[in-house]
Amino acid sequence: MSSFGNVRSLERGLKVLEALNRFHGARAQQIARFVELPRPTVYRLLETMEHLGYVTRSEDAWTLTAQVKSLSAGFHDDVWVTRVASPILHELGREVLWPIDLVTFENDAMIIRETTHAESPFSIDRGMAGTHLPVLQTSGGRAYLAFCPDRDRELILARLRQSGQPSDAMAHDERLVQRILSETRQLGYGFRTEGFNPHTASISLPVLVEGRVLACITMIWIASALSFEEAVARNLDAIKRAVSRIKSLLDA
Repeated sequence: MSSFGNVRSLERGLKVLEALNRFHGARAQQIARFVELPRPTVYRLLETMEHLGYVTRSEDAWTLTAQVKSLSAGFHDDVWVTRVASPILHELGREVLWPIDLVTFENDAMIIRETTHAESPFSIDRGMAGTHLPVLQTSGGRAYLAFCPDRDRELILARLRQSGQPSDAMAHDERLVQRILSETRQLGYGFRTEGFNPHTASISLPVLVEGRVLACITMIWIASALSFEEAVARNLDAIKRAVSRIKSLLDA
């Protein structure tokens, strides 16, 4: 707890907002019982939030307004997922030894948000955090595309076809893209045995929460040191367990 102590009025106001969110509209007496506050106190809090535009009342019922959404405008999934997943990611890295990346989709690229490259004894790359990777040439990008909502996939592929970047040229080969994505769905993970870095290969599993791909967990290995079949046989179960743990925390 902060050395300054809690601001009671703020704490009470947030409890009232939580109650309204739970009930999707409620009378002041009902809210007062739920938050265990005197009804006059709840009335004052509701009237203050009404003045600020966060709640409205119709007859005896109080409901949240659309302005409440502005309170979450600065919240980003990638920051949340990275904080939750980071300890598990590093545990996985110590278990499999090969580098592990957490990647998210942003602006038609996959971005490495967290990585164990610096800790892995087998990494041939350093300073990878923040790196932008091509979508169609990476296992993480393929996993994201295969499991994201259909409408999102259509929009992303349309933009990739218009990008003019050599790394996005594959988007013009619709048959190839569909074959890759179909195989990815069948396997349950994206994979790369060729592409932008011919010295490495990788597999990537999506972190799916409520139908959305919040991130992908990717393991990278030196292609000459380990065959694709060996890499999958030795490490896929460990990656699945890590993804399952991350999903459980995000669902909590």
